[in-house]
Amino acid sequence: MYYNKQIQEILEEFQTTKNGLDESAVTKSREQYGENRLYEKKKKSVFTIFLEQFKDLLVIILIIAAIISMSTGNVESTAVIIAVLILNAILGTVQYVKAEKSLESLKSLSSPVAKVIRNGQPQEIDAAELVCGDIVRLEAGDVVPGDGRIIESYSLKVNESSLTGESEGVDKRTEVIDGDAVALGDQTNMVFSGSLVTYGRGLAVITGVGIHTELGKIADLMNNTAERKTPLQITMDNFSKKLSIGIMLICAVVFALNVYRGMAIADSLLFAVALAVAAIPEALSSIITISLAIGTSRMADQNAIIKQLNAVEGLGCVSIICSDKTGTLTQNKMTVEQVLADGEKENALLQASILCNDTAIVDGATAGDPTETALVDYYMTKHDDYEQVKAALPRLSELPFDSDRKLMSTLHNIEGQYIMYTKGALDVILERTASLSEEEKDKIRQSNFDLSNQGLRVLAFARKNMASDGELKFDDESNFEFLGLVAEMDPPRAESAQAVADCMEAGIKPIMITGDHKITASAIAKRIGILQEGDIAVTGTELDAMSDDELNEKLSHISVYARVSPDNKIRIVQAWQDQACIVAMTGDGVNDAPALKSADVGVAMGITGTEVAKDSASMILTDDNFATIIKSVLNGRNIYANIKNAIKFLLSGNTAGILVVLFASIMALPSPFTAVQLLFINLITDSLPALAISMEPSNPALIHDKPRPRNESVLTRETLLQIGLQGLAIGAATIAAFYVGLQTSAVTASTMAFATLCLARLWHGFNSRGKQSIFRLGITTNIYTIGAFVVGAILLFAILLVPFFAKAFLIASLTGAQIGWICGLAFAPTLLIQIVKIINDQKSKN
Repeated sequence: MYYNKQIQEILEEFQTTKNGLDESAVTKSREQYGENRLYEKKKKSVFTIFLEQFKDLLVIILIIAAIISMSTGNVESTAVIIAVLILNAILGTVQYVKAEKSLESLKSLSSPVAKVIRNGQPQEIDAAELVCGDIVRLEAGDVVPGDGRIIESYSLKVNESSLTGESEGVDKRTEVIDGDAVALGDQTNMVFSGSLVTYGRGLAVITGVGIHTELGKIADLMNNTAERKTPLQITMDNFSKKLSIGIMLICAVVFALNVYRGMAIADSLLFAVALAVAAIPEALSSIITISLAIGTSRMADQNAIIKQLNAVEGLGCVSIICSDKTGTLTQNKMTVEQVLADGEKENALLQASILCNDTAIVDGATAGDPTETALVDYYMTKHDDYEQVKAALPRLSELPFDSDRKLMSTLHNIEGQYIMYTKGALDVILERTASLSEEEKDKIRQSNFDLSNQGLRVLAFARKNMASDGELKFDDESNFEFLGLVAEMDPPRAESAQAVADCMEAGIKPIMITGDHKITASAIAKRIGILQEGDIAVTGTELDAMSDDELNEKLSHISVYARVSPDNKIRIVQAWQDQACIVAMTGDGVNDAPALKSADVGVAMGITGTEVAKDSASMILTDDNFATIIKSVLNGRNIYANIKNAIKFLLSGNTAGILVVLFASIMALPSPFTAVQLLFINLITDSLPALAISMEPSNPALIHDKPRPRNESVLTRETLLQIGLQGLAIGAATIAAFYVGLQTSAVTASTMAFATLCLARLWHGFNSRGKQSIFRLGITTNIYTIGAFVVGAILLFAILLVPFFAKAFLIASLTGAQIGWICGLAFAPTLLIQIVKIINDQKSKN
């Protein structure tokens, strides 16, 4: 805690002076305190990542199936299986590599050079050579090369937004700050690595380098923060394990049963392979990836860029949104909220606000300090003569603002009278105002107190008649005539209040986490509806003082966290995650990066966000707008609903295939399908409808649903029952077709079973669009399902009727009557399912 130590005490601790270190002291310091470099864990090679994609148990089963298929001479089946596995592995590798960039961007924030004093001489060195105890010279435009304690400050101002999230520059001073737990943003006698000097100059003694800086701590947090799996990933991992075990058991039983009945071992293996291929939804991984990719393109049109596909689905079940204040919920632009002045003094105050002001007009827009540009913007809403006034009343002399005086003064000739305008801190101006009684001063102080408690930043204005146009002196800043107060704030975005209301209606709790002061944050939170009756606001220091049990007890009531550190943000996110909540976290600064990575969905700001924040996040808002997150939640819910419908479609179809193969095995019938026929069903007639289902239009009513729990399986009891019954209906129709074909030959039976299962699953795509009947959903609202059916049917009949394809798929020639049986039996399950849905539609209406 160097901020509460005297300068001399720190110089002695690091064995240095204002003349800097000598070479031997530099070497000693580097050995004791380390190098000025950020370290990261060794990364996996792309090849290693690629190989890890094959660790899944379902993938291993498919590899075994491919090996068996190849050993028995079934080249086509082997080639298709291997192609699918490689495609999925490439997709997984690309996603992983894209997510591993954040620390590279963090390193780029480090200053390339450092201006130091060594052996009494100023010199520039590579920033990596900086050590603790070095005396660093800081000037406007410099990037601070390490953490340090200010030992000299001449109007030094530093932008620490990358660390604190607050965009306004911080005035730096040398005085000791009392307190054992002072927030980073309040350590005004310290500078931090990676921050930018915006004004003035100064000297600092380096107290931390490399991993021991605030930037280094963030790098360490990021190294030790694991990205969380989304609920869908967890569900699918569990599903894969259970399905794999079930498939292996069934295949082993069927293999043993066939060998026991006298079937050749090679044929029994092929039969087991056919069953494995029928059971494994090979296209599922690709369909989920493609569905998420389609969702990302839709969301990009609504100003949300998705970097990690799984974040799309995670958005759908978010129950907590931790949002930054500045620029996300607010406009990130200071605005005048109130002007307190009496009568004619209001005009004088407005004139003072633009004359005692360094704002420039660049390309028709105001540029400069946000507090000052707000004054000019306000004046121009009241008057249209800004340029004329500035030209007619030029600045004759000035006393620039500095953090010690807390004042700025300028001199002007106004109608032959020399007038000095002054703006600054109210307490300083009132002390130097002689024309007011103590009662009047107390009244003004009360007004200032009331405005400050509303989260407003208050400036006081005064004037003084001067005898001449001579250079202003600091002694001139006395005997003021008080003009009035101007209260400013960074106001909420126009749409923030409605977005917060929508958030709550969707069952999502919004929480504000900011580096700003508690009073300001609370005022904004109340205005937009985040801080409600019974809610509380806490600071990062107060949070640090809480035990985990205390935090858990108060967690649901805390809606605002102010003056927080990166560690605080991670703790808040993890506290909600420990309560089984899905957490989205927004941020734009380097200090947000660890929490963005730790959250279930990290959301970075595209306009104000640092590259580190963007690389750590899974989603970027191109408009920095909280309302866009709510739109993304609706999209996420719709995408999840579509994926769930696609999964139901795939698994019910595969269940039908399993039941048919099992039935044939138990009844000692010939194999109803070849492995290549099953792969055609799973990869073509399954994939096309499943992809079309993922294109189902968004349903606005989904925003009124409550977020689903983290541990809720995509395969609920109701879903499994539907999969089983629908699979049974399709399987029964396929077995019926198999028996019809068996009256001619085993090959005809296999052909009819294959064609019926194919066509039935194509029809089933219409059933799987949603809970309602096709008539309630609208037959043409999703034209992709019609397209998928038509293309799938054309491909199927090409296999049945074109000799070249028929030979490759071991297809028998069929009669017109047999094709009629195929068409009728294939449509029967859909007819039955739609009748049930129509009955349920009527019940829901009643």
